[in-house]
Amino acid sequence: MARLLGTLRSSQPVARFQRSCGLFPAAEEGGGSGEPAEGPRDGGVCNGAAALRRPAGAAPGGVRSGRGPQGCTQKYIVKNYFYYYLFKFSAALGEEIFYITFLPFTYWNIDHSVSRRMIIVWSIVMYIGQVSKDILKWPRPLSPPVVKLEMRTNAEYGMPSTHAMAATAISFSFFIATMNQYKYPFELGLAAAFVFSTLVCLSRLYTGMHTVLDVIGGALISAVLLVLLYPAWDTIDHLLLTSPFCPLVSIVVPLVLCYNYPKLDYYSPTRGDTTTILGAAAGATVGFWLNNQCAASAHPGTSAQRGLPLASSAVVLVLARFCTGIVVVLLTRWLAKSAVLGVLGYRYRFPVGDLQARRRLEVEVPYKFVTYSCVGFTATVLVPLLHQLLGLM
Repeated sequence: MARLLGTLRSSQPVARFQRSCGLFPAAEEGGGSGEPAEGPRDGGVCNGAAALRRPAGAAPGGVRSGRGPQGCTQKYIVKNYFYYYLFKFSAALGEEIFYITFLPFTYWNIDHSVSRRMIIVWSIVMYIGQVSKDILKWPRPLSPPVVKLEMRTNAEYGMPSTHAMAATAISFSFFIATMNQYKYPFELGLAAAFVFSTLVCLSRLYTGMHTVLDVIGGALISAVLLVLLYPAWDTIDHLLLTSPFCPLVSIVVPLVLCYNYPKLDYYSPTRGDTTTILGAAAGATVGFWLNNQCAASAHPGTSAQRGLPLASSAVVLVLARFCTGIVVVLLTRWLAKSAVLGVLGYRYRFPVGDLQARRRLEVEVPYKFVTYSCVGFTATVLVPLLHQLLGLM
């Protein structure tokens, strides 16, 4: 067992998976030594590489290059662009751009109760995953032999894969929450959840950001948390909607967790990402509570099983709600970010563009928490009101 775990934790299976999908260090073209054509300047481990766009007219399979942090430069060859774009897209399904679009989409267009359950599960799973990384401190795969396609997340530890955790939590919580409310084949929903989570998990191997054990561990942890949380879903949901203490608890508890996040010897984006997640969830839960108190829910909460709207007029309405909502959410994020950074910059005497100052605990936590709390509140309260005013409900 120890030998198996050691193999799953090593970089070699990741490198073999990348080669089988047509991703090679540049020196391997034509059977090279396996070393990148251009490695780290200090001769150490390469700390990541971000792919550049292929120049116009370049043939498939051409050499790409990327520059990681700390002056690390790496060239690699893509011989199968189907896998390259498939897994790059799949990796994006675990990023902020997906969360800030899909989770509000479910609230505006599908069902409020489904959205509430997904957001609660997502925030709990992601907090546990992010904290676990900085407690375990397991390194990411080494490069060489692995080709790394991302830079930012390479500053984090590897175990567990929070992409795998989030994908498993989002896909299966959505499936579980909708299977008794909407008319669709059980097998189709289960297969869709499995395919979604599997693609995201495999993308973490393809991009070279996690070992096999990181990905398996992340998926299993998320599955266990889902099993543990499922019996309490209705109770948690009822408390979120009816308890007079919900707004206070929703703000204070996440803030305490963010300010007491595990400390590292160097800066890692995990604390900022965790604050973003907890802030968005806090704003959303306050919005859920307020909507219920004001009886302002835009959609019926319980009804007979429904089929998903597929008529052309319904699709147009869904797209209109989504586009309107996303514009408002992005505008809110920009306004809140600018205002909060301006206040904190004045308070702590630093220019708004100073990235090092924005990484300090006393700046990063309030800046990200307030910004994304505003985003979550806007998505759950202000956007539905705007939809009503525009006749989009």
